[in-house]
Amino acid sequence: MTKLFKTYEIGSMAKPSWRVRGYAGRKLRESDLVYAKKWADKLGLDYSQLKTVLKGDSPSRKQDILEWSALFVLKLFEKAGLDYVYDGEQWRVEMYEHVIRSLDGFKFSGWIKSFDYRYFKKASVVNKVAYGEAYYVDEYKDVKKLTDKPLKVPITGPYTLTDWTYNEYYEKKHSDIPSFPERRHQARRDMIFDLVEEALKPEFEKLVEAGVKWIQIDEPAVTTKEKPEEMEMFVEAYNLLTEGFDINFSLHNCFSNYDLLAEYVPDLKKCSQLSLEFANRDTRKEGKKHSGYDGLQAFLDNGYEGAYAPGFLDVHTDFVESAELIKDRILYVSDIVGSENVWASPDCGLRTRSWEIAYNKLCNLTKGAKLAREEA
Repeated sequence: MTKLFKTYEIGSMAKPSWRVRGYAGRKLRESDLVYAKKWADKLGLDYSQLKTVLKGDSPSRKQDILEWSALFVLKLFEKAGLDYVYDGEQWRVEMYEHVIRSLDGFKFSGWIKSFDYRYFKKASVVNKVAYGEAYYVDEYKDVKKLTDKPLKVPITGPYTLTDWTYNEYYEKKHSDIPSFPERRHQARRDMIFDLVEEALKPEFEKLVEAGVKWIQIDEPAVTTKEKPEEMEMFVEAYNLLTEGFDINFSLHNCFSNYDLLAEYVPDLKKCSQLSLEFANRDTRKEGKKHSGYDGLQAFLDNGYEGAYAPGFLDVHTDFVESAELIKDRILYVSDIVGSENVWASPDCGLRTRSWEIAYNKLCNLTKGAKLAREEA
């Protein structure tokens, strides 16, 4: 019998101070080393080896630090009991910049605030998009060596990469179109499909060749422009991106207009699962009523037939959901979409939380899923 309510983390985790300072070549503080030892002991890792790397000056030091940081998060996920794991995106500077810096045709413009004190570097596309160097596959190969657990690889989708970029090159290309809205839309179409064909599909080919079985396509920008032509472009790009690959694909979208998204996800040809953000919309009270998840009905009404990871942990608070609360939420969602279609995950990546809070949340996620299994 297939296990119900399998668990995973969406993607990003906070980078520990020893990873940030060490990778940047800055002097480590004693507190950085204390924190590293604390988690090494908790996770059963050899702190002495990490300390040698952190205090050394090996030519491979920066890469070694990335790999150690990935190992820590991977083992944190395993210790929390997750069914599917990855590395918390420890190799990546940020979900947008990590991809763009590896492509040709872009020039970084400056910093943009994303959430709280979090920022990302925004770029302008100044020439036709072209593949530069690999940006996901080496990370995957490293993680694959470190665990026997199944892996889910999160990647940033073409719609979001397009939406978060100043589209200079493609708008100039269509300067002969007199209508600004039409010119801008055609420029966005050209960019998104160049990203698919020239930048993302070549990387997908390398990932699949390396053994990837599941890719999660992150599209946080979808529905920020509530126009039919934008949603249709998203669907078209998603289908083109996933075409020709015989692996599992899922879509992650959070803090969004789900009534609008629900109209279009049935048209995604290879989307076995939606990972969404509903814990943020729900009550924190234990019990049978969790109407924050009622919005899932829109996806059913529009004909989506895949599975759901609707989010059972709010990632923007230090409130640690109890196992009972998570169980109640899972069972409530099961009544809407069917228990066989429910997966358990946070609303989004936990990068804005400390490792202590994230770990406690994830431990309760796996405990809550176990309790729900016993009652399902």
